[in-house]
Formats: sequence, C-alpha cells, structure tokens
Amino acid sequence: MAAAVVAAPEVLRECGCKGIRTCLICERQRGGDPPWQHSPQDYGPKVNFRKQKLKTAGFQGLPSFSREIVRRMGLYPILEDFRPVEQCNLDYCPERGSAIDPHLDDTWLWGERLVSLNLLSPTVLSMSREAPGSLLLCLAPSGFPEALEGVMAPSRSVLCQEVEVAVPLPRRSLLVLTGAARHQWKHAIHRRHVEARRVCATFRELSAEFCPGGRQQELGQELLQISLSFQGRPM
Repeated sequence: MAAAVVAAPEVLRECGCKGIRTCLICERQRGGDPPWQHSPQDYGPKVNFRKQKLKTAGFQGLPSFSREIVRRMGLYPILEDFRPVEQCNLDYCPERGSAIDPHLDDTWLWGERLVSLNLLSPTVLSMSREAPGSLLLCLAPSGFPEALEGVMAPSRSVLCQEVEVAVPLPRRSLLVLTGAARHQWKHAIHRRHVEARRVCATFRELSAEFCPGGRQQELGQELLQISLSFQGRPM
C-alpha cells in the first residue's frame, strides 16, 4: 500500500533542535542567521502529523545496534508484545542548555506505549496536567508505603494546573508511559535537570489504526517489516 507524500521536511536548527526541543544555542539564533542542516537522529518514517500523512521512502528500519535492546525490552511482561517502528535519539548537554517543553505525543500514528532508555546520566522527568478540577494529594508518612496500612494520611486538594510530578530517571533506566501518563499528563525535561550529558532513546509503536483490523493495517505491516529489519540509517 503506497503512502502519501508529505511536504519537504523542516530544516533543523544548527543545534539539531526542532519543534518543542530547545537549547541556549537555538534561542540565541532566533531572528539571526539562517540555520544549517544538522545530522539527524531519527529512525522512522517521514511524518506530517498535522495532515496525518507519512511516507516510507528512505526508511530502512531501526539501527542494527537496537536489535538487542528491543529483544531485552520484550523480557518485561509489559513490553513482551512491544514492536517499535520509530526510534528517536536525543542528546542533552548542560553546556547547550538542552531541554524539552511539556507535551503529549501524537496518537494518530503512535500507539499506547512510549518507551525511553535513559543513558549516561540521571535526570528528572516532569509530568504536568492542564485540566479543570483538582487533585487530592496525600502526604506520604515516614516509612512509606508500609506505614500507610490502616493510616489516614493528611491530604489537601490542589488545582490540576498547579501540580507537577517529578519522576527520577536513573542512568540506564527504562521508562514506559502508558494509560493516563501517556494520554493525560504532559511530560518534559527541564533545563535545570540536565546536569551532565544525557542521551535518550525513545521507541514508539503503532496506533490501532495501523494494527491488524485497523483502517491502515497494510501500511502498518509494511512499517513493521521495515523497522524490524534493523538496517536503518538516521532520517
């Protein structure tokens, strides 16, 4: 099944940032000299999310070094049927002021689980929710969680917009966002939490539309075959 062709891809800024990614270099360059093409870090199809179109031309799969990573992911029950069709590698450096703004990932092409491998140094993932209403927050007592048995912890109601959840990501940890964490809570990496060079590899699976029984299942099968050949070059 042929895929629709999208418009010419966006030219990356000198530092490689685009979209919600930002750093001190690109912030200084806004309104200055035109950017130059930076070596890409994405392994996946070319996608126009606004028009909901993609093309497979040039996509040769995930990189060969990821074959073992994907195999080991499948050893965890929550990921035993996880078959990624995209891998995005991001390089965060404190000298550049690297950061990524709060956002929700696309749901037209990308499926239920977002899987990120955190390498080189620890950081903090910040989760926030822009929704009406409030959340009931409980103060965890000393000895948590054992101390919660039969104990009513003090609680208070806080507006959703005022809540930010800090999720520690140790070096070499694997993060899986699913359910409400995937669809309702935005995630971000703040500049203050990048204290040393960090590399993040994020893997994404297909949405139901591209899976068996979905409207674009044939295209989804083609994407999976290409992806799991592990012959990829960055797009």
